Amino acid sequence: MKYSLPKGTKDVLPSQIQQWNNIGQKAAALAGRMGFKEIITPEFESTELFVRGVGQGTDIVTKEMYTFARNDKDSFTLKPEGTAPVIRAYIQNGMGSEPQPVKLFYITSCYRAENPQKGRLRQFHQFGAEIIGSHSPYADAEVIGLADNFLKEMGVGDYTLNINSVGCPKCRANYYALLREFLKDKKAALCEDCRSRIDLNPMRVLDCKNENCQAKLEGAPMMIDNLCDECAEHFAGVKAALDAAGMDYVVNPKIVRGLDYYTNTAFEFIPGESSSSQSTLCAGGRYDGLCEELGGEATPGVGFGLGIERLIIAVGEKQSEYPPADIYLAPLGERAAGAAFATRQKLIEAGYSAQTDLMGRSLKAQMKYADKIRARYVLIIGEDELDHGKYILRNMETKQQEEIPADDIAGIISKIAK
Repeated sequence: MKYSLPKGTKDVLPSQIQQWNNIGQKAAALAGRMGFKEIITPEFESTELFVRGVGQGTDIVTKEMYTFARNDKDSFTLKPEGTAPVIRAYIQNGMGSEPQPVKLFYITSCYRAENPQKGRLRQFHQFGAEIIGSHSPYADAEVIGLADNFLKEMGVGDYTLNINSVGCPKCRANYYALLREFLKDKKAALCEDCRSRIDLNPMRVLDCKNENCQAKLEGAPMMIDNLCDECAEHFAGVKAALDAAGMDYVVNPKIVRGLDYYTNTAFEFIPGESSSSQSTLCAGGRYDGLCEELGGEATPGVGFGLGIERLIIAVGEKQSEYPPADIYLAPLGERAAGAAFATRQKLIEAGYSAQTDLMGRSLKAQMKYADKIRARYVLIIGEDELDHGKYILRNMETKQQEEIPADDIAGIISKIAK
């Protein structure tokens, strides 16, 4: 019986891993330069964390979570997003007593049971960042700037930053009443998802991708036109901070995001027409009520999640090119294999990349293999070499060969170190 990987998952092969490692290294380096510290949270959490944090009526909670029970009491969920676990860790580990704000980043796997398509997998990976503890609009601009700088550093040139304000509970209550009134006569013509959203979170109707629903929403009131003074001032501050940093953006009143914890700023980095990516590259926003919702003190926060698979689609998948091996040890015969293995171990301990034959190949086949791994040198060890206590060291570029005493590891190192 042949086995295939589960639908909506992907193998990352050795030929692709260098690009993945490069993404992680650049993300960590850039975040570190901006004062963010890395955090790792478990792959699964209490189901209730996501129900309360993400929102009971969201698509993630109602349709997409991978949930399992260990017994009748405990229910766990593979994390569908990164922010709620970070806020749980912030609360549980007393990070509110640390100097504020606390700036954290993570690179993690997430899991959602949705229909797989290009850039949308059931297991996917995110680079995320959070600033916890600051109300300042400059905090919003800083996480947006981190995402923008990262996309540029990775070579994504064609995208647009869309921003909006989704208000706060105070001004949102009045707006919801206006929007529900607008939608009252249109409810029957909307899709099933939108009809259910009207009662739970009517603003999410604006984000529906159904063309028929979008046609019915023409002339709908927008949250950005109904902000309270405090929210309007905050949004003006975010725009001023982005302007000061020279960051281009578009105010898009239909950017509302699909998670209930968002307040005030919401943003998305959307690929342009020339990009091979068809999905939002990065999205995030402010979540000033999340910490309190999860049992902590009222603490503001803002952050983003950036999809690594979508990033790779945008920049193009690059094949890994590993550095050449320093030396390949080519043994001929069982006695030589033992000597080659022992010598290789000493070279590895000295910090050099060294490989030896594991297939019982002929010398000719081993030389071909050494070429394939781009070995700079080959150390030939045969029966004659063992009897005379001297190995043959071959420079693969110049094709020159010389004898090296078998016990002269330092001599071998001095040659390959050049």
